[in-house]
Amino acid sequence: MPENYDAIILGAGAAGLMCAARAGQQGKRVLVLEKAEKPGKKILISGGGRCNFTNIGAGPANYLSSNPHFAKSALARYTPRDFLELVESYGIGWHEKTLGQLFCDGSSKQIVEMLLEECAKGDVELRCNADVTAIELEEGRFAVMTSGQIVTAPSLVIATGGPSIPKMGATGFAYDLARQFGLKVVEPRPALVPLTLGGEEVLFREISGVSAPVVANAGKASFPEAALFTHRGLSGPSILQISSYWKPGEAIAIDFLPDAGGDWLLGAKRDNPRATMRSVLRDAMPDRLADILAEKLGVETELGNASDKALRRAQEQLKRWSFRPSGTEGFAKAEVTVGGIATTELSSKTMEAKKTPGLYAIGEAVDVTGWLGGYNFQWAWASGVAAGEAL
Repeated sequence: MPENYDAIILGAGAAGLMCAARAGQQGKRVLVLEKAEKPGKKILISGGGRCNFTNIGAGPANYLSSNPHFAKSALARYTPRDFLELVESYGIGWHEKTLGQLFCDGSSKQIVEMLLEECAKGDVELRCNADVTAIELEEGRFAVMTSGQIVTAPSLVIATGGPSIPKMGATGFAYDLARQFGLKVVEPRPALVPLTLGGEEVLFREISGVSAPVVANAGKASFPEAALFTHRGLSGPSILQISSYWKPGEAIAIDFLPDAGGDWLLGAKRDNPRATMRSVLRDAMPDRLADILAEKLGVETELGNASDKALRRAQEQLKRWSFRPSGTEGFAKAEVTVGGIATTELSSKTMEAKKTPGLYAIGEAVDVTGWLGGYNFQWAWASGVAAGEAL
C-alpha cells in the first residue's frame, strides 16, 4: 500500500529543507526525499565550510533570469533580515565579509542543523539514500516510486537543484521531471565558473596563482573584485561573477588599474622619465603580472623616450584589456547554473506550475541565478518559503 502525505519534496538542499520546514510547521504532513546519504551537502561545502548564508543587500537586481521580474515577489516577502533573525534565534554567530556577505563564525553544519531542527518542529519526515525511479500523476495525486516503495501526495516540490558540481551528485533530474509534466526549460549553462584561455592568451597561464584587484566587464555587467590567473585561464571573484553574463565567442574586458585616473602614464613619464613600463606597472600590481603586461604592451624604451600617443594607447589597453575565453571549466567547477525551469511556467507568488496544479519548483532548479556572495542561498530561502506557505 502506498504511503500518503500532504506534500513530497524532492531534494534536501537549502530550498527543499526551507520549504519542508515552513509547510510542516503549518500542519502539513511532509516527506523529503534525498538521494544523497545526508542532507545539505552543498550547504556544508559553501563559503569554505562557513556557509555564506545570505547577502544583506540581496534584491532582484542581483539575479539573472529570462524574466528579471519573477524573483521580486518571493524576495520581497522573505528577506535577508528574515533569515538572519532565524539564524540569531538559534544563537549562531555570524560576521559580515566584503560586499554584504554574511558567514557563520563557526561551521556550515550549524545552518544544516538549524534547518533540520526547523523541519523537526513541523514533524517533517526525511529519507536519505532515496533513489526516485518514477513519478506519475493520477487523479490529482503524485505517485513517487522510491527504493521499492510508493509514496503519494497532492503536492510535489522539485528542489533538486541544477547540474553544477556533479561530483556531489548534481544532475539535470529537475529538468527531466519538468519536461515530463510539460514545463519548458531554459537551456542550462555553467555559471560562477572559471573561464579558460587558448591561442596567444595561453601565455597568461605562465603566471598561474597570481591574483590582482581588477574590474571585469562583459556586455553591460561589471564587477570590481579580484581576478586570479590559473593553469587553465581565469578565475577569482570578479571572473566568476562575469562568467554568468559571458556568452561563448564573446570577449571580456579587464581593467587592470581600476584606481588609475586620467593620463596617469603621462604623469609617470613627466615625474620619472627614466622609468620603464615594467617598473611603473610593478608599483601597481604583482611583479609577474606587471612583467607579462609590459611585454604585451610593447613599450620597450624608458617612458621619457616613448611618445604620448603610445603611452595613451597603453593606458587604454590596461583599462580595457580584452580576453576572448575559449570556454569555461564546465559544470564540474560551476558553483551554480544559469537557466532551468522557465519562470513563465510558474506562479511568482507560490512557485506552483500554472499547467500542473500541485507541482512546484524552487531554488536552483528554476531559471533564477544569483551573483556570487550569498545571493543564491537567499533565493533558496525565499522561494522555499513561498512554496512552503502555499502547500
